[in-house]
Amino acid sequence: TAAEETKNPQRNMPIGILGGLAICTVIYVIVGAVATGLVPYQDLKAADPLARALQVAGLETASWIVAFGAVVSLSAVLLVFQYGQPRIFFAMARDGLLPPWAAKVHGKYRTPYITTLATGIVVAVAALFADENEIYDLTNIGTLSAFAIVCIGVLVLRYKEPDRPRPFRVPFVWPVCLIGAGSCIYIMAGLPVRAWERFGIWLLIGIALYFAYGYRNSTLRRGAPPVPVEKT
Repeated sequence: TAAEETKNPQRNMPIGILGGLAICTVIYVIVGAVATGLVPYQDLKAADPLARALQVAGLETASWIVAFGAVVSLSAVLLVFQYGQPRIFFAMARDGLLPPWAAKVHGKYRTPYITTLATGIVVAVAALFADENEIYDLTNIGTLSAFAIVCIGVLVLRYKEPDRPRPFRVPFVWPVCLIGAGSCIYIMAGLPVRAWERFGIWLLIGIALYFAYGYRNSTLRRGAPPVPVEKT
């Protein structure tokens, strides 16, 4: 979502994404090994397993430090969402799927401030009044479905446009994308029925909005140039 704001995105975006995944995987494996080395894995069935492991091991001070760090790190999740989602709306507006005002950027900082503010307000209202577990389930099913669609989209583009210039090519594209999409769908299948009902409702709303407004205004569908970015 931040490719336009990245220097040399063809090179730096794959390095950042794959490098970040590799580093996080190593850290998670190390933390998991340490936690299961401190206590039996059956005792880690808690909302805060690492803090729980340290507490069971008698390391109370370390447990409190980890718990505090977990609370502080929640802001990073909000930052990622608040950074990515407004730019998705911005890209949709440039294609004509959303009104032109959503494609405006700040005159000084050149960021999509209108969609950032709108996203923040909606998230704040949802956090105040929505059920916590429903938010978790909707976040999971929405994110997993997006990942699955991306995997399938890569396969479709590789098949329909095989000669398209690609500075970065997904290695072993068919098994990688099929495993990726299949894994996401498998995890989604384990989510509660209530999450699927909410997901279906929002999906139908999105489809209705697309055919009511986005279909006839999409610049990509009409082969027209994107909506120009307006600085305000």
